[in-house]
Amino acid sequence: MAKRLELELLIASLEKTTRKTKKPIWADLAERLGKPSRHNVVINLYELDKLAKQFAGKTLIVPGKVLATGELSEKAKIVAVEASEKAIATGKVVLLKDFIEGAEKVKVSDLVIVK
Repeated sequence: MAKRLELELLIASLEKTTRKTKKPIWADLAERLGKPSRHNVVINLYELDKLAKQFAGKTLIVPGKVLATGELSEKAKIVAVEASEKAIATGKVVLLKDFIEGAEKVKVSDLVIVK
């Protein structure tokens, strides 16, 4: 129950950020997170490493959970709604609720939503 409440607060924060920055990417994320949880992305670090090679220099946004299987050999910034403790310990994974606090400074062209 508390997890769903946190998610609702995150969605509201994303919608507020959309109105404040006028950047539709935040509304897209809010819409994705508002769908049933079976649509959420669950991805491992080794899969994100492949994407980081493909989208070099971009910030990968995961509208779901990052798991710690594998390693990130690429220099990449990963933003996720949830992440395992081991994934966060790598230092390359940031939670979305912390990332959107500085959303005004973020260039939309540097963001990639992982599907």
